[in-house]
Amino acid sequence: MLAGFQRKGHVSLTPAFAEFVWAVGLLAWVIIRVPHQKRARKTQVASNAKTFKDRLALAAAAAGLCLVPIIFVATGFPAFADYTFQPWLGWLGLFVELAFLCLFYSSHQQLGKNWSVTLEIRNEHTLVTDGLYRYVRHPMYLSFWLWAIAQFCLLPNGIAGTAGLAGVAFLYFSRIHHEEAMMRHAFGASYDEYARHTGRIIPKPW
Repeated sequence: MLAGFQRKGHVSLTPAFAEFVWAVGLLAWVIIRVPHQKRARKTQVASNAKTFKDRLALAAAAAGLCLVPIIFVATGFPAFADYTFQPWLGWLGLFVELAFLCLFYSSHQQLGKNWSVTLEIRNEHTLVTDGLYRYVRHPMYLSFWLWAIAQFCLLPNGIAGTAGLAGVAFLYFSRIHHEEAMMRHAFGASYDEYARHTGRIIPKPW
């Protein structure tokens, strides 16, 4: 029986199982992302706005969502920042992790060849406005926010748990305006009209 589930007749979730959930989420992220990265390398770029700040933002997100929590799960460092694990928070993290993976997978599928890890416009780039993109302009960023929230819920450590939130915040707020400027330059009034009816990562209520 998995130690993460049954405890004195009721369903529970242990820190070890929460770490396992986090690790499975990281592995699933890699499995989803790698095929799209390989395809993106084969698709010609029409223009890009890659800068040192953009690379730094990507590195910060990678450190916060991957490097720091991997070190914590593998070694327990930094133990001084540990706090008491709350099973209910672990369960919340499990469900948020599932939502993240569903959203991350669907975002990639719906973007297709338009996706790029950096600020790039591809040859024959199209403006995707259906599926998830009918409601929000950046569902993949939303998936990263969910991933960071899941990490916070699953890893009871003040540094490892919050590192993802810090990394995603840096990535999102340093890139979003530049990314939307690129889209407006590429699609003009069509993007402005699309933006009027959609939220960036939260659907508009009207």
